[in-house]
Amino acid sequence: MEPRTLKGKKKTNRWWIWALLALFLTLMAFAYFKNKNKPKGEKVTTEKVTRRTIRETVSASGKIFPEKEIKISSDVSGEVVELKIMEGDSVKEGQLLARIDPDTYVSAVERGNASLNNAKSQVSISQAQIEGSKAQIEQTEANLANANKIHTRNIELKRQGVISQADFDVSLANVQALEANLRSAKSNLNSSIQSTKASEFTVKSSEAALKELRTSLSRTSIYAPSSGIISKLNVEAGERVVGTIQMAGTEMMRIANLSEMEVQVDVSENDILRIRLGDTADIEVDAYLDKKFRGTVTEIANSASNTGSTALQTLSSDQVTNFVVKIRIIADTYKDMITDGRFPFRPGMSAAVDIYTNTKPEVISVPISAVTTREDEKKDSTIKVKSNEFKEYVFLYSADTAKMVRVRSGIQDDNFIEILDGLTGDEEVITGPYATVARKLKSGMKLQHDDKKDANNKSGANVSVTVD
Repeated sequence: MEPRTLKGKKKTNRWWIWALLALFLTLMAFAYFKNKNKPKGEKVTTEKVTRRTIRETVSASGKIFPEKEIKISSDVSGEVVELKIMEGDSVKEGQLLARIDPDTYVSAVERGNASLNNAKSQVSISQAQIEGSKAQIEQTEANLANANKIHTRNIELKRQGVISQADFDVSLANVQALEANLRSAKSNLNSSIQSTKASEFTVKSSEAALKELRTSLSRTSIYAPSSGIISKLNVEAGERVVGTIQMAGTEMMRIANLSEMEVQVDVSENDILRIRLGDTADIEVDAYLDKKFRGTVTEIANSASNTGSTALQTLSSDQVTNFVVKIRIIADTYKDMITDGRFPFRPGMSAAVDIYTNTKPEVISVPISAVTTREDEKKDSTIKVKSNEFKEYVFLYSADTAKMVRVRSGIQDDNFIEILDGLTGDEEVITGPYATVARKLKSGMKLQHDDKKDANNKSGANVSVTVD
């Protein structure tokens, strides 16, 4: 009985082996026929060419600032003895804001007054000397006239021999002495006149110095140059400040008009030429994520914001070159956010803008991903010569094949690009995947729809492509 049992077990094992082998061969045959009938190709998406309104934009980010913000510094140095305002206060033009210790400048004004009075007294002295010199001249002229008469008589008497030679010489010397005295008196008069003029100039100089000292004294009181809000306060009562007369000076505070705000953004040199004054913009402020504001371009910088002062920095092209563009926030877009006279924006808030530089309605357009660039090839008898020039192309989905069409593009937004030449508007273009459109696609390739992505693509069909 034992040998028969072993023989039956061997037959059962062989049957299982043949069954597994048959199943394996069946699966292999099924996989072969399935793979043979499976469509070939890499899956891509397509979309119909349609007409759209395209708004070309330049995006940038920056900070919010008041359009008008005045930095206030003291012209004189000293201790802040009075501070009449706090940060955030509203002020009117001409309102007293702060006062610098005036004692030093009061003393300077008093010294200036003394110097002026001294100069005026010197003028009076010089004028008195002029009068004295004039009187002396008149006296000397009278004495000289009398001496001349006497000497004239002595000449006749000398000729007649009435007087001696000694008496004649005395009268002649007397005339000559008086003539010398007259010349000296006239010289003293001229000197007194010049001294008076110099004293008058000293008076004018003292008056100017006194005026300057009085101006410095008046500048110890700081008044608001315009109405607005104290947007920044850098000092406290008791602190010392440095005046701008001596050096850069201490910035004490800033007055801003928060009812007129602007966004200052950096725009690259590649985009700056597309922006024009008056272009509209959408503004998003980080502090108000659920709201968009409108703005208008009011100023475009002519010089780059990061241009250095040295020749090396100026000529270097390693760094990014940006230009500052100012965009006024239109007040109507946030007037509903003004409560109790408080404005929603504060200087320094972060913002992002989309500047609309061009708008074209109902133009032929395709997704940006559908347009690719290929190096142009020129045929030269039997060979193709690359011209190193890149042209724009799209690939059309036509009769299950790819067709390469050269196009010329125009403006674009974030998703679509205008087609100026090459398409009529009723084609279907291949839009992806990017690697396939950019490198793999060639004219004449076989195409096939991608059923999985076709269900999710609402704007056009999805296909795959076979590279033969």
